[in-house]
Amino acid sequence: MSGLTRDILKWLQSLDLTTQIRNPKWDFSNGYLVAEIFSWYYPQEIQMHSFYNGESLAQKNKNWYLLKNFILRNSFDIKMEDVDGTIHCREGAAVQLVESMYEILTNKRVKKILPEIETDYTDFAYQQRLPMHARSTASKAVKNNLRLTEILADQNIITSTAKPDWFAQRTILKAQKIINDHIDHRRQERIEDPKRFGIKPSLGDRCVRRADLSQKLFSEPSHLTVTSDLQSELETESMKEETITREPSIQFKEIDVKQMDKSTFYQLPVQSY
Repeated sequence: MSGLTRDILKWLQSLDLTTQIRNPKWDFSNGYLVAEIFSWYYPQEIQMHSFYNGESLAQKNKNWYLLKNFILRNSFDIKMEDVDGTIHCREGAAVQLVESMYEILTNKRVKKILPEIETDYTDFAYQQRLPMHARSTASKAVKNNLRLTEILADQNIITSTAKPDWFAQRTILKAQKIINDHIDHRRQERIEDPKRFGIKPSLGDRCVRRADLSQKLFSEPSHLTVTSDLQSELETESMKEETITREPSIQFKEIDVKQMDKSTFYQLPVQSY
């Protein structure tokens, strides 16, 4: 029951299902419990005598074929990736499917913390936590992310080029997609840590590039908003770089000042009180 919230557990217990849910990863795989949940809300469209509670791949395909048609007919917002992950017992897919069903059938929202990395039902998040020397190779990535049941359910999984469809099995090139994703991840690792892979920088990478003065002014935020102010700042910066060697062109005119004769002050008579 790990992964399901308390509200969803109460909701599942209120439906009085025929099978007790112990592990959603395995209990919802054959689609029987999914059909039983839908039958409580759509008894005219989902009839349980059409579904079988078996574990074989053939029984899974029959049950999910009816469920896919029902989901398409009612235009439910259920992702195809969640359905495929539930069929092939991928970690977290059944929980995500039950949460979508809960929101659709009860018109309530599930309170949960959004993950930092989008769930794609691969081991990419686990590989990122490993040291670089311990990460999987291309063949190991295919083995980890491609289940045997997916190959048995879709015989044309390697050769067919048809688009994925709800009514038929997904005949997408899954193995090729896993290899392409692995190559992209390795390319990103080489960019992030070039010394580990012995990548030598080229002559162009080692060159020091100095930004132009006009590009620097436009790239950095400035308080100037007028074109004339920007032009004056450009001229000021260019004048700072040049050395001034010429003499000033301003000429000064000499002014003659007539000073007062101070000897007349000493010839005045002294008055007594």
